[in-house]
Amino acid sequence: MIKLLKNLSKKEWLLGLACVLLVFGQVWLELKMPDYMSKVTVLVKSAGNNMGEILKNGRFMLACAFGSFILAVIVGYIIASVSANFSMKVRKKLFDKVENLAMNEVKQFSTSSLITRTTNDITQIEMLIAMGLQLMLKAPITAIWAVTKILNKSWQWSAATAVCVVILLSVVGILTIIVIPRFKIVQKLTDKLNGVTRENLTGIRVVRAFNAENFQENKFEDVNKNLTNQQLFNQKKFAIMQPLMYLVLYALTLVIYYIGAHLIQDADITSKISLFGDMVVFSSYAMQVIISFLMLALIFMMLPRAQVSAKRINEVMDTEITIKDGNIDKDTTKEVGTVEFRNVSFKYPDAEEYLLKDISFKANKGETVAFIGSTGSGKSTLINLVPRFYDVTDGEVLIDGVNVKEYKQEFLNNKIGYVPQKAVMFDGTVKSNVSYGDNGKGEIAENKIKEAIEIAQAKDFVEKMDEKYDTHIASGGTNISGGQKQRLAIARAIARNPEIYIFDDSFSALDYKTDAILRKELKKYTGDSTNLIVAQRVGTIMNSDKIIVLDNGKMVGMGTHKELLKTCEVYKEIATSQLSEKELGIQEV
Repeated sequence: MIKLLKNLSKKEWLLGLACVLLVFGQVWLELKMPDYMSKVTVLVKSAGNNMGEILKNGRFMLACAFGSFILAVIVGYIIASVSANFSMKVRKKLFDKVENLAMNEVKQFSTSSLITRTTNDITQIEMLIAMGLQLMLKAPITAIWAVTKILNKSWQWSAATAVCVVILLSVVGILTIIVIPRFKIVQKLTDKLNGVTRENLTGIRVVRAFNAENFQENKFEDVNKNLTNQQLFNQKKFAIMQPLMYLVLYALTLVIYYIGAHLIQDADITSKISLFGDMVVFSSYAMQVIISFLMLALIFMMLPRAQVSAKRINEVMDTEITIKDGNIDKDTTKEVGTVEFRNVSFKYPDAEEYLLKDISFKANKGETVAFIGSTGSGKSTLINLVPRFYDVTDGEVLIDGVNVKEYKQEFLNNKIGYVPQKAVMFDGTVKSNVSYGDNGKGEIAENKIKEAIEIAQAKDFVEKMDEKYDTHIASGGTNISGGQKQRLAIARAIARNPEIYIFDDSFSALDYKTDAILRKELKKYTGDSTNLIVAQRVGTIMNSDKIIVLDNGKMVGMGTHKELLKTCEVYKEIATSQLSEKELGIQEV
């Protein structure tokens, strides 16, 4: 928690200090009221009482109450502003941290957990600052100040108050010990609930297609029920506090008056009125003490959950970023448009075996290099090493003759136009999704957007839409087909006009005719760019300048389509399983 509070600025710390001073003023005014009440009580009981003096003290009481109210409003406003700004800063810092994490670091936390940490966990801490800070400032000041005022009144009354305080502290301590571990479970169950909800919404078509609504409802119900039961357990335990506090409060008042009655009865006639005034004042101060501990109890209800949330946030904040920026942020004179793998091997951080083993090849400027192999052979993993979604375990990847680790990541990514295996669409328009290729700024000229859409063979379906280029695209592209998403994703990369194109099985949802036309147009437009293509279909890559065949993470063949048909048995098996001998040109070989 302390680590997160370091995000508060000097100005906010000064405002916090101002709040402490204002709370001192507020408490002083509240504790001054019983003094005036004592005077009024004595005046009322005295013979020949002065009504003007009684009204004067009454006005002072009202002034104290009003002043305390004004100070409370000011303190509340300041602390609300501080907590909201704190929440904004931490949420932004956490989001930025997640944006900079490598893929393997993101996988340490589930997507649903990261969402919970960015929203619910930060909200818990914001609530603690917004509500708890007022209580944490006011409660101890009130309690200490009130205790100093009642200590010299009567040891019997002080002893009764002390017993009540011990009872309250004991109950709060026991409940806190019981409930704190449960808050960790609550946050994990919240993660799980978010995960099930997210899974259901993203897979809603499959759920409906297989009539699995009841299964999903039961799955959600199980998680929801576990979370509810855990929350009920926590709330039931904390529910003991408030009635106990009031029971102790009223019992203490009764005990004070009971003791006071005996003290007054045994006192001489001159001390009776004074003792009666002391009893009224002591009762008021004792209530202040108990209410202060009631406020502290509320803090103890909020603090454990906020501590758990702070720990979860710090887990993300403290995660070491393994993929770090290099120093190069400008083009070198070594080479242009080249991608080279030198003895590259790769395994995931938590894996024992290598997924890729000793891969070496070079793609020159203007060349199209394709990768093919069976499922799980490492094609996508290999291609993801170029934009540094992961870093190589052994060997090195070079772009333009420079190790990718030496580039600044922003500069490296600006060299690349990446089309992922699963096309990603953002909530917005056709135009905004394509212009997203301009580092998300969306400042690409409209004629460039239209040109990119035309090359990607998306013009026909875009211009048939109601609002054409301004047609709304839902988050995830749920209102367009898979093939349409792929073409818009390809248009996004084209609009970027990069030095290197990476197509990670990006033509799989296209029919053969569209695939062929798109690649033909793409070749014309990207003639000077280097193209790296991962594909499952031989027809997509057979005209590539170089084809690399992968099998179980090893490179088992490299060459043109015709060369590989002669020299690589794995490639020949894949090719003959998809196309006829005539289509492959084997009869001519």
